[in-house]
Amino acid sequence: MPYIGKTPTVGNFQVCDAISVVNGQAAYTLQVGGVNVAPESANHMLVSLNGILQKPGSSFTISGSTMTFASNLATGDVIDFVQILGNVLDLGQPSDNTVTAAKLATTSITGQTAETSAADADTILIHDDSASALRKMTRSNFLSGVGGTNTPSFFAHLGSNQSISTGTHTTVALSTELIDTASGFDTSTYKYTIPSNQGGKYYLTAQVRRENFTPGRFNMYVLNNNSSNLMSVEVAGGSGYDAAGNSTIASLSAGDVIHLLIYHTNGNSQSIMSGKENTYFGGFKLIE
Repeated sequence: MPYIGKTPTVGNFQVCDAISVVNGQAAYTLQVGGVNVAPESANHMLVSLNGILQKPGSSFTISGSTMTFASNLATGDVIDFVQILGNVLDLGQPSDNTVTAAKLATTSITGQTAETSAADADTILIHDDSASALRKMTRSNFLSGVGGTNTPSFFAHLGSNQSISTGTHTTVALSTELIDTASGFDTSTYKYTIPSNQGGKYYLTAQVRRENFTPGRFNMYVLNNNSSNLMSVEVAGGSGYDAAGNSTIASLSAGDVIHLLIYHTNGNSQSIMSGKENTYFGGFKLIE
């Protein structure tokens, strides 16, 4: 098409690395930055030998990254420069650092190029919104930052059988921790404090198992800040080793203190059973 002014020039213009002449040798490898390069054809090159431009196709030919002169060169000959013009009719391969993120179409990834699986060391291309730039990272690093985790989390259980007085609301002595990702559970007070900046919805679960006594009334419940009842369950009548257990989802704020309590009306002190399978309290923050 016609242009007003200078016609735009396209192509990947590269000056090859310096080439040392070898006596009696006609063929030489073309490199840019130590990496082999393959011109479109001899017609897409400017080659100067001993200060004279060479005629493509007769003075030299090209095959892949190998340039071969019509006759062997001799000691004293100088290859002044080799410039590769790229494809001057089409865009061809863009020059280094010329393609911006805005030039990548959303259809760049097709069914032929999309991966169905990826190894941990494979590279994933992402867009850094804060820097308005494309960046790459490995699959393993990428997955570690996606989706979030159900933390903080905790789980504690009764370390040894605990005697509970009749008619008293008694904190269960959960002295053994299995999980406490944010160090929020206190094994001396048997209470869990929601960590700083970790308010939100929590899944909570608890259970207390009685040691073969007739309770009259047997309650297990979880309090928040010694006032709000987050969950409870009651077992009435009958003797045995049955358990009172429940779970719930609660909205909690940073600094809230939650703990597990037991209450019975047997008339005498009675024991609840230890072990993570018998008497426990745990929970974790939900991903929202």
